Amino acid sequence: MEFVPRSESTRSFIIETTAEIFNKKGYAGTSIADLEKATKLTKGSIYGNFENKEQVALAAFDYNLNRVRQIVKEGVAKSSGYKAKILSYLTTYSTLQNYGGCPMQNTGVEADDTHEVLRQRAADGLLSWKNDLTELINAGIEAKEFKADTDTEKTALMFIALVEGAILLGRTTKNRAYFDTVFGIAKQAIEAIC
Repeated sequence: MEFVPRSESTRSFIIETTAEIFNKKGYAGTSIADLEKATKLTKGSIYGNFENKEQVALAAFDYNLNRVRQIVKEGVAKSSGYKAKILSYLTTYSTLQNYGGCPMQNTGVEADDTHEVLRQRAADGLLSWKNDLTELINAGIEAKEFKADTDTEKTALMFIALVEGAILLGRTTKNRAYFDTVFGIAKQAIEAIC
């Protein structure tokens, strides 16, 4: 029998209200009591719209990832030139530390050995990010803004590693200087392909 939520508007409200909690506390760290407190709904109301906590967590992850992708898309669209677009892309991701961190990093680290479905969602998000950056770098090469011999996939992966590393260092140590240092290296890497 297929699960049918009671109300799409209530379902959306639950997702939007719990997304930040799941991003900050993770799947294991988020209790049904946390969800009830945030939404001011009963367990029955929540489970009337989701089959279980896993389904809420998956929907919250998708919401967080889509929100990030939309913010990035808007920032890139405002930038002229591929160097500026790449910088905008990286800068937008770097601001995720203000929203409880990167949902892909948070979810991927927690779920890598504990929750295969969430791990796969985080992996898909990272691969999508890699593909987006690869397309921007390729377009920059075609526009002659970037060096023709730039290895686009390796460069995209390097940018991701630098941004995710900067977020991890800054948030874990609570020292913004580490974040700024690593993010500065990412900016130098952009210059190196020009």
